[in-house]
Amino acid sequence: MSPAGSAIAISAAVTGVVALLGALVLLTVSRRRAAWAALAAPLVVVISLAAGVAAATRAMAIGIHDYRTLIFVLLAGAPMAVLVGAAVARRIFVQERTAAAERAERDRAASVEADRRELIRWLGHDLRTPLSGIRVLAESLREKESGATPVAAALDGILRESDRLDDMVADIAELSRLQGEMSAAVRREAVHLSDLVSDAAACVRPLAEAARVELTPGALTDVRVTVDTAALTRAVTNLLRNAVQHTPPGGRVLISVQSPAQVLVADGCGGVPEADLAHVFEPGWRADAARTSGIAGMGLGLAITREIARSHGGDVDAANLPDGSGCVFTLRLPAA
Repeated sequence: MSPAGSAIAISAAVTGVVALLGALVLLTVSRRRAAWAALAAPLVVVISLAAGVAAATRAMAIGIHDYRTLIFVLLAGAPMAVLVGAAVARRIFVQERTAAAERAERDRAASVEADRRELIRWLGHDLRTPLSGIRVLAESLREKESGATPVAAALDGILRESDRLDDMVADIAELSRLQGEMSAAVRREAVHLSDLVSDAAACVRPLAEAARVELTPGALTDVRVTVDTAALTRAVTNLLRNAVQHTPPGGRVLISVQSPAQVLVADGCGGVPEADLAHVFEPGWRADAARTSGIAGMGLGLAITREIARSHGGDVDAANLPDGSGCVFTLRLPAA
């Protein structure tokens, strides 16, 4: 091999060995501080090249003056390498700090959500016992109180409020179940969506009649879906109940089924501000007091409907009717 070839081979070998050692050091450092590794990486390149050139010049018997000149030329690039490494290291440091802050925020949000769900589970379970006791005692006293006395009226009020509280607790428990692991364990069967909607309408019809709201069936397309029948009936019932509660006496609620698998409920609420439409399915969200005065409940019905729809691979949304007379809620499901 010629002297030049030998020098090139020696330079490549030395450069490779030094670079490999530097890479191992960088890998070790990067496991603890990636920014420091980024800062040192350009220096490893410069040092590797300098070592290779030094080995080559010695092999070629270059004079000491020329040898030093070559080394100084290579090392002159070290400040620039440090600047480049510092810029990269700063960027990595900022990214690491941002990522750490985002992880901490996600962990905090997850912890808050876990605590919230635990509280909901507790409310849904442990409130049932005292409510049952209150109702049993009120019923026992009511049986002993005959006639339209003030005491009888008070006991009737206690029974009505007990029923309201029981419905609220049931909503809390259902929302907790849907948001938890139990939501995956549903039993599904193929049904005609129009039949399910008719059953839900029958459940809500007494409420509509009491509120003097007309519950009108629209087009009921024959669509088959594979669903948890009880859960989806509750979802549609919640939509209808919400529509009846927000429609003034003498108004109309229209329900229809469309292809591919959609349930539409249109009410006469007078419309909702566009900024509020994105919030109507949030748990506990209520519109302004003027729109919700006299409406009982905790505002969980629509949230439950959304969770049921999503557990079936569907979703639900709300929009204002073009004429501004009310809203239309659309429940979408995968077709069977």
